[in-house]
Amino acid sequence: MAPVIYERCFWEQQHLVAGIDEAGRGCLAGPVVVAAVVLSPNDIELATSVNDSKILRPSVREELFAAITQSAIEWNVTLADVALIEERNILRATLEAMRGAVEALRTPIAHVFVDGPVAPQLSIPATAIVSGDRCCASVAAASIVAKVIRDRIMVELAQQYPEYGFDRHKGYATREHFHALEQWGPTREHRMAFLRKWRQRSAQQHLL
Repeated sequence: MAPVIYERCFWEQQHLVAGIDEAGRGCLAGPVVVAAVVLSPNDIELATSVNDSKILRPSVREELFAAITQSAIEWNVTLADVALIEERNILRATLEAMRGAVEALRTPIAHVFVDGPVAPQLSIPATAIVSGDRCCASVAAASIVAKVIRDRIMVELAQQYPEYGFDRHKGYATREHFHALEQWGPTREHRMAFLRKWRQRSAQQHLL
């Protein structure tokens, strides 16, 4: 469970903070989804129940998603689609989506906590926290929202491209995914720069 140590000093002064995290950055297909969450200082039970979305069972993740979206003061998501990722590169596209998620918040916030080593340039103070989704409740909540929303997007894409199994691997580099790519080729939802890197890495491994 992620503690509220980062939030507590702000909440004690009646200030609100936002947590930012993304899902899908390391995938071969689909968008990066960034979530911004402003937890309520009055719901400590929820704040101390959230955790890194990657280590939660899907059923628990869905339950927490419902609780966050009902209890949080505000939340939103922004997308970095495949076209933006290809144009800007994955880091710049993700930072742009993070900035958009913060700018879309209507709630006045005093500070932003961002998962990872780099925070986007913002008009309000921000702190980047490596593994923030495990040590900052606001970031953990954002990780859950981003993960659930992105998984739902990939399930919808699976209906358009049923042969790729997006509903199962969510666009990550699995054996099933590569097998589908070999058989059917990439879709417009695939990140071609990522595919080239994976293929180059695979070729180098075969040469060793």
